[in-house]
Amino acid sequence: MTAQTQAGGAAVAATRVNAAAGADGYPRRWAMLPVILIAMFMAGFDIWAVNVAAPSLQRDLHVSDAALQLIVGGYAFMYASGMVTGGRLGDLFGYKRLFLIGVVSFALASLACGLAPTAGALVVFRLVQGLTGAVMVPQVVALITAAFPARERSRALGFYGATMGLGFVSGQILGGGLIQANIFGLGWRAVFLVNVPVGIVALIVAAVVVPGVRGPRRPRLDPLGAVGVSGALALALVPLTLGRDEGWPTWTWVSLALALPVLAVTFAWERRLTRAGGEPLLDLSLFRDRAFSAGLGLNFVALFFFGSFMFVLTLLLQNGLGLSPLHAGIVNLPLALTFIAMTLLGPRAAARLGPRSITLGAGFAVLGAVALALIALHDGGQLTGWDTAPATALIGVGQGLMVPSLMGAVLTHVRPQQAGAAAGVLTTTQQFSIASGVAIVGAVFYQAIGGVPTRASFVSGLAVIAWIDVALLIVAALLTFLLPGQVRRHGRPAAGPGR
Repeated sequence: MTAQTQAGGAAVAATRVNAAAGADGYPRRWAMLPVILIAMFMAGFDIWAVNVAAPSLQRDLHVSDAALQLIVGGYAFMYASGMVTGGRLGDLFGYKRLFLIGVVSFALASLACGLAPTAGALVVFRLVQGLTGAVMVPQVVALITAAFPARERSRALGFYGATMGLGFVSGQILGGGLIQANIFGLGWRAVFLVNVPVGIVALIVAAVVVPGVRGPRRPRLDPLGAVGVSGALALALVPLTLGRDEGWPTWTWVSLALALPVLAVTFAWERRLTRAGGEPLLDLSLFRDRAFSAGLGLNFVALFFFGSFMFVLTLLLQNGLGLSPLHAGIVNLPLALTFIAMTLLGPRAAARLGPRSITLGAGFAVLGAVALALIALHDGGQLTGWDTAPATALIGVGQGLMVPSLMGAVLTHVRPQQAGAAAGVLTTTQQFSIASGVAIVGAVFYQAIGGVPTRASFVSGLAVIAWIDVALLIVAALLTFLLPGQVRRHGRPAAGPGR
């Protein structure tokens, strides 16, 4: 068989799968879903588990504060900056192919991190791991969008959102458990090495159940657009990540000031390329969909809150209250359990209430944040980990309602041929919001606790952040009113198309 015949056969097969997805969906889509979500879980888990492992890393590898920021923040930066290009590569070479490549490379990068002999090597391997995550994760969203018919897509995207949130909370709990258990004397290395067997299983099963689907056309790459997007993100995230430890030198402010102009120039290039009949990295037509644009803003604010909240809570429990990683994880169980419980109910609430389910979730989270601030102000230096549990449980209820619906809020009306581009933009926004939330709110928290922090100053810093969280959640609740109305089972919005 000739290469041309093989390529033609692959194209025909992909077209058939695309056609099936557009009508009744890919037949094995529900078998595919848990496999691709496992990969998404791995990528999210590693963001938060490394936060828990930070004290062990500093002790065993003599990691400096700056290197630790690169180990934690460098992963998030590479992850965020490569997402849009990862989505385009999926459109170009096929979502299944890029997903399998991403799983293999992510598992290998995790192995390298787990075996890293020095802090410098770990920094390099973490940057590579973030980049491989950026290849893998956009294909998850694109596969869901392409393989599920419109009437089922919101439910499938809800499971994606729930998995993303579970990565947040379980990174704290399972990461702490792995470190405390010290399996085979691995300590913090187990946080990375656990991805290897999981990746192998995901690879084997995905090779069977994931369809060879891609967009109906093969777009060209846009190198200038990729450089512009990555450069703008770098100009913002690098100073936000390193600025506090470096004492906010002049270069950090110059870098931050240049981020928006570089992004504006990139958008101008993308518009010019569109008018010239080219294929820009950013599909600007997506932003004409009200659901997509408003949903992106909602995702940014909601995950800016949740990412920074989990970061500050970890600092409080471990550094402020002196809890071990395992004990801190146990204290987080009420939050995790209420989050899991509400993610199971969330799809029903979303089907019944539409965007108001996100509004309701934001309301519960506001109550939790207010309660947390009042508890911190009342208890002061006498605060214990379990004192925070009722408030964090309320936040878990709210986030369990919100997070699963955040994906559907953006992607419900996206056409399958735009799946890769939309997935890249959305996942970039999500990871940028988490990384910038950790950096900005983290800097405010460190400023609040002072240069020589005490138990009491950690608690007062928590109160400051809790009031900031209240403001963020109110903004998120208000943004839900910009979303189109509820989507009926046949896939058409009940309250207009939202364009």
